[in-house]
Amino acid sequence: MTHDRSAGLVETRRALADGEVTSRALVERALARIEATQGTLNAFRIVRAEAALAEADAADRELATGARRPLLGVPVAVKDDMDVAGEPTAFGCAGAFPPVAEDGEAVRRLRAAGAVIVGKTNTCELGQWPFTEGPAFGDTRNPWNPAHTPGGSSGGSAAAVAAGLVPAALGSDGAGSVRIPAAWTGLVGIKPQRGRISTWPRGESFQGITVNGTLARTVADAALLLDAASGNHDRDPHRPPALTVADAVGRDPGRLRIALSLKPPFTAVPARLHPELRARVVELAGRLAALGHDVEEADPPYGQIGLTFVPRATAGIAEHVREAPDPALLDPRTRGAARLGRLLGGAPLRAARRAEAVLHRRIGRFFASYDVILAPTTAAPPPRIGALYRLPGPATDRAMIAACPYAWPWNVLGWPGVNVPAGFVGDGLPVGAQLLGPAYSEPLLVSVAAQLETELRWHDRWPPRSTSVTRAA
Repeated sequence: MTHDRSAGLVETRRALADGEVTSRALVERALARIEATQGTLNAFRIVRAEAALAEADAADRELATGARRPLLGVPVAVKDDMDVAGEPTAFGCAGAFPPVAEDGEAVRRLRAAGAVIVGKTNTCELGQWPFTEGPAFGDTRNPWNPAHTPGGSSGGSAAAVAAGLVPAALGSDGAGSVRIPAAWTGLVGIKPQRGRISTWPRGESFQGITVNGTLARTVADAALLLDAASGNHDRDPHRPPALTVADAVGRDPGRLRIALSLKPPFTAVPARLHPELRARVVELAGRLAALGHDVEEADPPYGQIGLTFVPRATAGIAEHVREAPDPALLDPRTRGAARLGRLLGGAPLRAARRAEAVLHRRIGRFFASYDVILAPTTAAPPPRIGALYRLPGPATDRAMIAACPYAWPWNVLGWPGVNVPAGFVGDGLPVGAQLLGPAYSEPLLVSVAAQLETELRWHDRWPPRSTSVTRAA
């Protein structure tokens, strides 16, 4: 069998278990693809070539004994905000970060499932922006069109998966940072329930708004990685009831009431939905109706939810800035956000945290009338490289809100959301839509996403070979 870049997580696991390919061969090919594209796509901050090959050899020895684990021998990548023992966790920042002593809980669980961590993917500084550019690592580019960003902040993970460098990767999502790059690179991106995948050694990342999630080409692959990484550290403050998400792939969700929500949540800056992008999302709503669901336009009662987001986000930035080895190397926008976070870190932050329960009740009532929300993931297609990065602070915020007004409310709520590819706009730029649900609704969202995937087969489309790697590589 020629095991090529088109093989996803599920297929790769089967091929390894059946002895059709070795983990070492898979890791060697992944490393070769990373090396071949690093000068163009620049998806990785750290490549663990020697360590990954040693781990692959150990996996092959284990496979030869007949042992089986969920991801035994499968190469995957994780974002540069996750601790991998022996590697620095720079989180997109410049400076000399020391190697960490042990794996974070999510990485520990991936290893327990048998996965081989080939490297750490690029992210913008402290994951703040929907682009993946910075002086510490350069520009990470979109495999569909390298003149454009893959999005952010999990842009490196998205670029790596979209280009076929690895079959799946972990990212993190604090305001859409898994869902936005998934939308802009044609991937499935799952933002799970808060606490589903541990963020330990941070019990709460960015005051609870940031969760770890998965990026893959198919719903089944994204769900498999989610299940493998899921679980909690003994000291995690958020411990949702355990569930298996992959079992929902292929399960009939029944006839659902789906709210098509095209209106951006309240923002201080006007945000307008790109007409072509709107058309793609409306087409997706039509597909859901054709599958037998009841679809109608309706918007959740978001109210002033944005007032609760800013104190939590900026307080989280302030926490990270205090830990930076050389704060003078940080982007002026980062230092400005940290100053605001210190100002808002007392009573405003406590009020923002208290407001979450009120929002749960108010927006939760919407789910008495609807089972799932379908909304755009972004308001715009992927911007060009440098379009946002070179802006000053307030202009960055305005541009970011205008392009990405739809994703962040679900971070305040802590509830699950799944980006699904919605097609292409302009000259072939991917866009996405998000399926949003109430607490613990990952299986429902995954079953609907898998229904759409069966119809649309988005995983059959690949970026141009000129910007990626050949399938036989």
